[in-house]
Amino acid sequence: MRRLAFMGALLLLGGLSPALGQASEADAERQLDALGEQIETVAERLNATDTARDDASRELRDIETQLAETHRRLDALQAERRELADESAQLRAHRERLERQRREQSQALAKQLAALYRVGPTPQLKLLLNQGDPAELDRMQAYLNRLTQARQARIEAIAELDTALADTEAELVTRQQRLGTLSAELESQSATLAERTAERRELVATLDSRFQSDAQRLASLEQDREQAQRTLEKIRQEMARLDEPAPSTQISRTQGELPWPVQGTISATYHGQKGVHFNGIVIKANAGTPVTAVHTGRVVFADWMRGFGNLLIIDHGDHVMTLYAHLQRFSARPGQQVTRGDEIGRVGDSGGQAQASLYFEVRQSGEPINPQRWIARR
Repeated sequence: MRRLAFMGALLLLGGLSPALGQASEADAERQLDALGEQIETVAERLNATDTARDDASRELRDIETQLAETHRRLDALQAERRELADESAQLRAHRERLERQRREQSQALAKQLAALYRVGPTPQLKLLLNQGDPAELDRMQAYLNRLTQARQARIEAIAELDTALADTEAELVTRQQRLGTLSAELESQSATLAERTAERRELVATLDSRFQSDAQRLASLEQDREQAQRTLEKIRQEMARLDEPAPSTQISRTQGELPWPVQGTISATYHGQKGVHFNGIVIKANAGTPVTAVHTGRVVFADWMRGFGNLLIIDHGDHVMTLYAHLQRFSARPGQQVTRGDEIGRVGDSGGQAQASLYFEVRQSGEPINPQRWIARR
């Protein structure tokens, strides 16, 4: 999974560069093919040098990855259900309008039929037998013709309304059936979520029980930080080797003005905590709260990493990257272009965290710098 995610990110980073945009389609395809081979080699090299994890950490990764997918699926199902509910409401309103129009047309037709009834079954014959004024005869004939045409138009309009009503009813039935299916899927996914959450809780307790002292715990946190540092440096180095670097987004001009990635309170400051959180800040927020990109850029990594849990990295050009960790799930994929304020994930507790929070980090030329210098003061 990570290999494919990283390949996709790097491919889009190189493939959507201005140089390729100006080249011919054939040249662009050749450049993409060459870049694809280069990225294939990069991904294989990163995969081969990745440090092996112990069984418990691998299991945590698997469970939290499944949890992220379950959250994503639940959100998608709920969004679809809301959309279907809105469509059903619109269809019901449309049906009411059609029924009202049909009643109006039926009432108008009834008046026309009543007028024809008063004239009698053979009005033309009566007019001729009465031998009245020819002009009056013509006027009466024109009136009868218009009345007949109006009656036919009403009958056709009612038939069209009947067809539209039948179509609307059929669409409503389809929507209701889909809503029933979605409700069953939501129930199943909710049960899966509860099961995976219980598994994760037990596993985190197992991982915590391995430490017999605070010193052991701190040593493990430091090991996670060093491993994460090596992995992040590999990503930076491999991206630096690409023929097409990420374009500038002028992020350097926004220091002290960037929005917060999530609204919350800072529970750990830069260099104020051990482990992977040493190089950034931790923002406490409710689980499921949307996390947004602080600036325009391109997602270059979206996967699970030891210590960070679900980690997303955005390259903003000018050798600046922002990191968002412990996500509940991802809302953006590797290679996706994002702008300031776009949702990229949801706050979570992945990575074995005891409570929901967002870890936020800023790196320039591979080196971590204080994020509070970049985000706006509150």
